[in-house]
Amino acid sequence: MERKIRVAVTGASGRMGREVVKLVLTEPDFELAAGVCRSSDSVDMGRLVGLDECGIRLQNDLELALVESRADVMIDFTTPHVALENTNLAIKHGIRPVIGTSGFTLNDIDLLDKHCLEKGIGGLIAPNFSIGAILMMRFAKQAAKYFPHLEIIEYHGDQKLDAPSGTAVKTAEMISGVREELRQGNPQEEETIEGSRGGYYNGFRIHSVRLPGIFAQQEVIMASHGQALKLRHDSYERSAYMPGVAIGVRQVMTYTGMVYGFEQFID
Repeated sequence: MERKIRVAVTGASGRMGREVVKLVLTEPDFELAAGVCRSSDSVDMGRLVGLDECGIRLQNDLELALVESRADVMIDFTTPHVALENTNLAIKHGIRPVIGTSGFTLNDIDLLDKHCLEKGIGGLIAPNFSIGAILMMRFAKQAAKYFPHLEIIEYHGDQKLDAPSGTAVKTAEMISGVREELRQGNPQEEETIEGSRGGYYNGFRIHSVRLPGIFAQQEVIMASHGQALKLRHDSYERSAYMPGVAIGVRQVMTYTGMVYGFEQFID
């Protein structure tokens, strides 16, 4: 029998962290090595996720938890201002990071790739782990060859910290790989209210909606003479990301370097 993949979960007491813990506990080839949160909470992890026999307690010192747990992989769905620090810490100890937090710059990713290569480990930064969202992004990239006039609208809850979302940025990057910069609209266009046309990216616009009660949706609207094409993906709950997270954990055990984008693992 092959050894199970030992997984440490940061932000384990958060809403996404609890979902990740459930995933790790239910996948037959995974083993929960550590659960970490920033607070001093010491709630029993088994009780936290509804399982009494887990035997893991939350820790608040990430470095100590990583070293003591002998984890193979660290999963991080925390916040942009701590995810980079957490990722560097994991790589320092030879632990493969699987990151679902947005906000990394291309320079950050290049440096993390270098550090992973030096350590001989794999890493993954994925703005979105939803397989449906990845397909939407891939379809948008294909369609942009024929519909270069487009806009992106993304919707999230009002507590999301970054705008636009990492998924919208990744979608824009993928589209720009097949589309020359094209300044859309009337060249005499004027915003009477600043920002009403959205953020500018390579000639098209990205709009971020932040409202309570919304989870995560994105539309890519494309138009040409006499026709329009709309691609939309809706995530209704955090469990939508878990099949992708499981794939990511298994994949980082098989290569070296930092991969940016979960779409590289979808045929």
